[in-house]
Amino acid sequence: MADLKDFAEQLVNLTVKEVNELATILKDEYGIEPAAAAVSMAGPAGGGEDAAEEQTEFNVILKAAGGSKLAVVKLVKELTGAGLKEAKELVDNAPSPIKEGIAKDEAEAIKAQLEEAGAEVELK
Repeated sequence: MADLKDFAEQLVNLTVKEVNELATILKDEYGIEPAAAAVSMAGPAGGGEDAAEEQTEFNVILKAAGGSKLAVVKLVKELTGAGLKEAKELVDNAPSPIKEGIAKDEAEAIKAQLEEAGAEVELK
């Protein structure tokens, strides 16, 4: 029983990036889509003091490919280091995260590149 409590504590203490990695592993290796679990493991929404803190990690989310889909796919491939097929799937399945847990400057630079290629992008 203590092992399960330790495991539960490890799950509760995962960072958002680690939760996303866990979700990817569960989906790719086991065919499980843990969307609801990822939201619940991320913890309750912070309020008060936490809301006043400046956000230090950003996610670049591709909302839509826009008019020049091929240019966006090539850029996503370059930015993520993924293969052409994976980059195309990211663009086809928009909205989808392109980069997660990165600094504000890097996120804004990536957003600018994607918008220049014709994509609709959001920072979270």
